[in-house]
Amino acid sequence: MKQSDDEQHLQLLSIFHYVIAGFAALFACFPIIHVVIGIGLFIMGITQSQQTEAFPMVLVGLIFAVVGGTIILVGWVFAACIALAGRFLSQRKHRMFCLVMAGIECTSVPFGTILGVFTIIVLSRPSVKELFTPKALAIPQVA
Repeated sequence: MKQSDDEQHLQLLSIFHYVIAGFAALFACFPIIHVVIGIGLFIMGITQSQQTEAFPMVLVGLIFAVVGGTIILVGWVFAACIALAGRFLSQRKHRMFCLVMAGIECTSVPFGTILGVFTIIVLSRPSVKELFTPKALAIPQVA
């Protein structure tokens, strides 16, 4: 493959990583409804503290809010890591991080799987590996 083809493939992969990161961040916001319901149950349970049924409502509300918030946080971190991998691909840095993120992206069916597989294929090429080696540390080839 020509080097210009490799650079074009890396640029396309970088753009697609940004797109998938945006979708991942958007889908990570879906549990906001759980957080809102959890906070509502928690507040209702506190305001009805005289009743004996208030404690389960407080506990369920707290569980809803914490679990929903945790899922949102994990999703946003995942999206940030995908965006970071896209940035590293465009800068030709941290090849191993990009490979690991491509493997993790394969769990996101269907678009993450497609992007992850193509990223692994492109990053496995010897010509692409050379693009990721720092120029000052490049080992001279003995003919």
